[in-house]
Amino acid sequence: MTQTRARTVFLLAHTGRPAAIRSAERVVQGLLKHGIGVRVLESEAADLPLPPEVELVKEATPACLDGAELLIVLGGDGTLLRGAEFARASGVPMLGVNLGRVGFLAEAERDDLDQVVDRVVTKEYEVEERMTIDVVVHRNGDVVHRDWALNEAAVQKTEPERMLEVVLEIDGRPVTGFGCDGIVCATPTGSTAYAFSAGGPVVWPEVEALLMVPISAHALFAKPLVTSPNSVLAVEVQPHTPHGVLWCDGRRTVGLPAGARVEVRRGAVPVRLARLHHAVFTDRLVAKFALPVAGWRGAP
Repeated sequence: MTQTRARTVFLLAHTGRPAAIRSAERVVQGLLKHGIGVRVLESEAADLPLPPEVELVKEATPACLDGAELLIVLGGDGTLLRGAEFARASGVPMLGVNLGRVGFLAEAERDDLDQVVDRVVTKEYEVEERMTIDVVVHRNGDVVHRDWALNEAAVQKTEPERMLEVVLEIDGRPVTGFGCDGIVCATPTGSTAYAFSAGGPVVWPEVEALLMVPISAHALFAKPLVTSPNSVLAVEVQPHTPHGVLWCDGRRTVGLPAGARVEVRRGAVPVRLARLHHAVFTDRLVAKFALPVAGWRGAP
């Protein structure tokens, strides 16, 4: 029988990585030692060296986080975005430990595992909310798909040899149209993800805004646009163009037939992130991208 504990943490790990398996074992042992219960998905448990007192959950649904105070995610950007799906649906804060390359969503690195356990045990962490976007796909006036994203919703071409012809709209008014490889509609959190790779600006997380970034547009005016967080962005796929595809956070996808319309607006439900450090975003940016700051002297 699983021992009932006053506090429970849900653990999500990329079990395909040896580093994640070792890290998971270390975190589990540390939490159990301090009387904090640990819950994991049954599908991941077979790959993890877990003691019998760990609670196993069969189905990967938001309900599996019922009663949990925190969701700890061990892995790279993909695993962290997977964790964000659980965090948004359940309202449970997510604490990410980066085992990948950049990991802007992560709050800690693999060398910080002991500190992560200590902070969870003592509840020395703060929770901040990150803006999301809600995405609606229309076809012939009907809603055919609904989705959401923490980072971005990307409308992309599917035929490498042909461009996707689109018209961009903001707040019900047309802005411009062109052929392109795609359009990224992003949050400030997503400004350092796909939108950044497409040439968009880096937006500090506390800035409330929406981004629209063209990908390889064949046009004179094809600059990244930053709008109010209350704006409604729309990408209309022209009727004469090849069909496209919509990707949300690079995880969920749906086909876009010619003539489809994608609307993006501020999400109704944010993702809650647990923070261990008070470091400003500037320092995080410099550290994640290894930016050269040698010679900086600062204010006199």
